[in-house]
Amino acid sequence: MCGIAGLFYPGTPKPIEPGRVAAMTDALAHRGPDGSGIWTAQGVGLGHRRLSIIDLAGGRQPMASDDGAVTVSFNGEIYNFAELRAELEAKGARFRTHSDTEVLLHGWRAWGTDMLARLNGMFAFALHDASRQCLFLARDRMGVKPLHYAELADGALAFASELKGLLAHPLLRRELDLRAVEDFMGLGYVPDDACIVQGVRKLPAGHFLLVERGRPVPAPICWWDVDFSRRANGKPADLAAELTDHLRTAVRSRMVADVPLGAFLSGGVDSSAVVALMAEASGRAVNTCTIGFDEAGHDERGHAQAVADRFATDHRTRVVAADDFALIDRLVEAFDEPFADASALATWRVCELAREQVTVALSGDGADEAFAGYRRYRFHAAEERVRGMLPAPLRRAAGIAGALYPKADWAPRPLRAKTTLLALADDGAAAYARAVGVTLPSTRLALYNDAMCRAIGEHRAEDRYLAAMADAPARDGLDAAQYADFRHWLPGDILTKADRTSMGVGLEAREPLLDYRLVEFAATLPSSLRIRSGQGKWLMKKALEPYLPHDILYRPKKGFVTPISAWFRGSLAGEAQALTRSSRLAQWFEPRALAALADDHRLGRAEHGRTLWQLLMLEKSVARIFG
Repeated sequence: MCGIAGLFYPGTPKPIEPGRVAAMTDALAHRGPDGSGIWTAQGVGLGHRRLSIIDLAGGRQPMASDDGAVTVSFNGEIYNFAELRAELEAKGARFRTHSDTEVLLHGWRAWGTDMLARLNGMFAFALHDASRQCLFLARDRMGVKPLHYAELADGALAFASELKGLLAHPLLRRELDLRAVEDFMGLGYVPDDACIVQGVRKLPAGHFLLVERGRPVPAPICWWDVDFSRRANGKPADLAAELTDHLRTAVRSRMVADVPLGAFLSGGVDSSAVVALMAEASGRAVNTCTIGFDEAGHDERGHAQAVADRFATDHRTRVVAADDFALIDRLVEAFDEPFADASALATWRVCELAREQVTVALSGDGADEAFAGYRRYRFHAAEERVRGMLPAPLRRAAGIAGALYPKADWAPRPLRAKTTLLALADDGAAAYARAVGVTLPSTRLALYNDAMCRAIGEHRAEDRYLAAMADAPARDGLDAAQYADFRHWLPGDILTKADRTSMGVGLEAREPLLDYRLVEFAATLPSSLRIRSGQGKWLMKKALEPYLPHDILYRPKKGFVTPISAWFRGSLAGEAQALTRSSRLAQWFEPRALAALADDHRLGRAEHGRTLWQLLMLEKSVARIFG
């Protein structure tokens, strides 16, 4: 895994100052502690920071073709590079290294942009072709690896793996995009179609950007998208067998490395499945690690240990205190943009633990999105069925009842009917967009001051979900919800969290459950094979029954739970009060409204822990970027 950065002048090919490329690259040193490289020519400069994984001696970058006409800076791994190399050698290509990077050089010459469809991997790369006078930027199908870019005042196109790489260039204007603040407050992250800094864009997952000299920077082109509109035929047992084959292939392809390799093991279905298949393929004990918590309700060490014992892994655990919020400032630095998924704290800790013994770790990320594992999918599918049965008057009545019903955050889950009643009265897409968000639109608008309301106008964070679900290649509401999450939640939250926390400690994280062939197969499964009898990931669990015990497969899903609500009533109560006096937040929020929010939470009158966490992350991130 690595970090890339660079500059390209699509107009007049001005000279490149190597020091500027070096500064951008050095800002990404954490992504590549094993080495760095800079290459410049008239009108173009590429930088690279290397974390050595494949061909430790020969894979240095930026890497040029034999004749020097094509140069690439590459972040990621191409899992099928050996097969592609053989195919290219049959066409006459001559390789000088054993790295997957060189496959991109020869692949570009053989297939051009069509090369992308042949790649199975996680990647973001910049390739310069001197003969065509062009820069080719590309990002993998799921958006595992990030790529930011911006047009500068002197005509240069600047790009970098992380925002901090662009911030290192003196010509990048640091102006806050208030619409991105609205996006963050709604979703808990700044999605890939927005950026907290005006003028900065993120290359979307499954897109490329081909910039040719003498032409303006074009819009990105989509080269892959997940399709939920087709349905697989076959008996469940046959589909389960096909699913197992996909899982096995995905895991084995990600076990290729010239450095120590291991896995995260939470004791849940997804990470346990990855470990089971790694153990099947490995001739030695698999390195696994687990983070535990000192609160019994949040601790899954017992389940992880049971899986570790079953597969005789070399297992390590570390306990994290429930008040482990010492990482806050480090996370702010790692993520650049405000990021409010508090599980990033625990994810950072498990990455630290893994890095003590391995350089590559396989994770279970992606199965919930692909196979409908989240509880919100079950609720959405059930609500869609009820909406289809209820006549319009009854749906309106449900909305009236929901408006009158108290917001009982403190009550047992069956008594929290307000959200369900409102959802039944609403359009399915609008209800799901609200369910996947953090702070509701009504709460946000009550917190914003007049200037903020004028600045964002009619823009709402949830609008992108409505658009994605309306345009989704889907057959039903569940399809549409999963598709929207692949467009926004997966790259914006889950994969951003995995990339920044792993790269922050010099670890490469691989996600076999996001192998594109597995994802494409999962998208064809009938909804009844994704959710059945109140179980998400139904067919996946059936396929894994020969591997994993029943109590691992069918116990309630937990995930990393961080007790932020308790923090803001205890150790972080002072931080919550400080937010109400923040001069930065006062530019966009009403101080009295913030004070009421903090007081209601501290006194137990309402549950606002997640919103307070958002405000804390926003305040710290804005201070770091904009001063």
